[in-house]
Amino acid sequence: MAVLVNATVSEGMTQANDVQNAAREAAMRAIVLNGATDADIDVAFATLTQQRIGALLVGADQFLDTRRDRIVALAARHSIQAIYHWREFVVIGGLMSYGASQANAYRQVGVYTGRILKEEKPGDLPVLQSSKFEFVINLQTARALGIEVPNSIQLLADEVIE
Repeated sequence: MAVLVNATVSEGMTQANDVQNAAREAAMRAIVLNGATDADIDVAFATLTQQRIGALLVGADQFLDTRRDRIVALAARHSIQAIYHWREFVVIGGLMSYGASQANAYRQVGVYTGRILKEEKPGDLPVLQSSKFEFVINLQTARALGIEVPNSIQLLADEVIE
């Protein structure tokens, strides 16, 4: 398997290290691919194809998020099974995602905005971490990749896109 990260930011390398450690514990090998530029993304997919790597984890990164159409299209073109961190990738044709709920995060922003408008001091508000995560599967993409998603996995999903 491989992980695509933006290696120019510390979060990208942290994600890469976490994936490599998890892969090692599962007796697997994870290749780290850099996706800091459009050219890097093209090279990463060429590497996936050349090395016949069939599974890709796309790291959470603002640059990669802005390239989601390109990344999802490349994964489809090269028949790469990819998992993403936001459902938006899956809505446009990605295979699956597992990550924090953006809708829940936006709701929390609204709650905090309301509290600040009621004159609470921002420094007095607690720092929150996401507590709602979403698992989304795109069955049409799975079929295009020749994958049959078992019903037991579909039942675990928060959303199944037909």
